[in-house]
Amino acid sequence: MTKLDSFVAAQGDRMLDELKQLLRIPSVSTSPDHAGDCRRAAEWVADHLRALGCPSVELVASETHPVVVADGPRVPGKPTVLVYGHYDVQPPEPLELWDSPPYEPTIRNGNLYARGATDDKGQFFAVVKAFEAVMRSGKPPVNVRFLIEGQEESGSDILFGLLEKRPELVEADVAIVADTQYWAPGWPAIEVGLRGICYGEITVRTAKGDLHSGLYGGVAPNAHDTLVRILAKLKSSSGRINIPGLYEAVKRPAKVERDAWKKLPFNERRFMREEVGAKALTGLSRYSVFERLWGLPTFEIHGIVGGFTAHGAKTVIPAEATAKVSLRLVPNQRVKTVERLLKRAVKDLAPPYADVSVTFIHGADPVLVSIDHPAFGVIDEAFREVEGRGVVFTRSGGSIPVVPVLGKRGAAVMMAGLGLPDDRLHAPNEKLGVDQFLKGVRVFGRFLTALGR
Repeated sequence: MTKLDSFVAAQGDRMLDELKQLLRIPSVSTSPDHAGDCRRAAEWVADHLRALGCPSVELVASETHPVVVADGPRVPGKPTVLVYGHYDVQPPEPLELWDSPPYEPTIRNGNLYARGATDDKGQFFAVVKAFEAVMRSGKPPVNVRFLIEGQEESGSDILFGLLEKRPELVEADVAIVADTQYWAPGWPAIEVGLRGICYGEITVRTAKGDLHSGLYGGVAPNAHDTLVRILAKLKSSSGRINIPGLYEAVKRPAKVERDAWKKLPFNERRFMREEVGAKALTGLSRYSVFERLWGLPTFEIHGIVGGFTAHGAKTVIPAEATAKVSLRLVPNQRVKTVERLLKRAVKDLAPPYADVSVTFIHGADPVLVSIDHPAFGVIDEAFREVEGRGVVFTRSGGSIPVVPVLGKRGAAVMMAGLGLPDDRLHAPNEKLGVDQFLKGVRVFGRFLTALGR
């Protein structure tokens, strides 16, 4: 057992208790009601990094959702590692589906349950604790900068604005993004690709106001009916997205990458039943599940509002209806281009009697990173020492808006997470394995130490 392993074994309970403190803060960035909680979470992170020996710690760019920028002690001549993470979390609803309250961290069956446990408080905190572990001599083996934001779940606009004004903040040799997951238990993964996102709202208005369905039903245009017909035409039953021009920039992943995916341990039926929790998988069936998840764009409807949705009955013809929708984008697509294509498609599908608008809430371009930097060999060896297995290279269907920006000054972007596929991020009963967290401290501690050599 190395000194690092002994440190983690001796301090593991204390580290978990500290993580629980952070998890108790309901830092939901999408809700104005939790703006104060986001500020509290940022202050907690900043105070913790100061206590670990960071001589420079700032809360910048926002009073309510500040970015925490912290630098460890300078180590001249050594590489610089940028650690990215986010302290904001998704809303916890529906609350009734949680087995324990989302902001009362609870350990059951070796898992730590709480909103933010794996996305992303528990993951970036494992890197923070690795920094603590290698700081025991008073000086880290490499230069470390922490960039911890509070708006990842709602578009990262504050961080983007900060980095436009201070692009030097991402000057580093390596950028660690611990906000991803293993391929499977015991199978650490480096994600080399992320889909981008284009998130917006489609609003339809068909009359001046809501109407009585008995008096006007049969002649008055219905906003819900009109909206649903537009949505249905935007994607075929086979899963093809009917937005002209959308697929022009899409390039199929290289055969060598697709062949590597075929070697991953994967049971489609188990994936369907246990992860998706459905009776069937949908989408363009002539492509593999991996290509549908990682290599093709998607169009999803997240919610429809308008008319009457409360308990009971109200016979109303809604005058206005809105659908929240998103497209996930793949490498070579650009969010600004897709926004234009979606607007044009909706306009062309709208009937003449309806006023239809499309507004965009947030977006991010997709990313595909190079793995040529020698740091990828260092993290592979760190995982081998801890897990007994090196990394596999995968992609993700999800999006982390700031990832493309992290590499703009030459840093090798390394998306190396600790989560597991069943961690239920964004869902009730989100969790992070206690062992996964502690292994993460050991892995990243080894990585920082070896990179310094």
